[in-house]
Amino acid sequence: MNKNRYLLCILLCGVLLYYGVPRLSPFSEGAEGIFSITWLAFALIVVAGNLTALLYTPKKPRAAKRSYSKVQKKKKIYYYQ
Repeated sequence: MNKNRYLLCILLCGVLLYYGVPRLSPFSEGAEGIFSITWLAFALIVVAGNLTALLYTPKKPRAAKRSYSKVQKKKKIYYYQ
């Protein structure tokens, strides 16, 4: 479920960048230029954070691996008893 949320956040940030970048002017002087640069920096941080979370989420263990490990534990207990 979290992967869907991360993907949605990346897509929404892409939409905001699509509409916002043509209206920004980072080479302007004063508050307008500072605002444009910080807005782009924050957008980059949002995309990077969500992409990192999407790529590095731990995978859930499969049911087959769990049942196999239970079988091994039962065999070990059986041999030791």
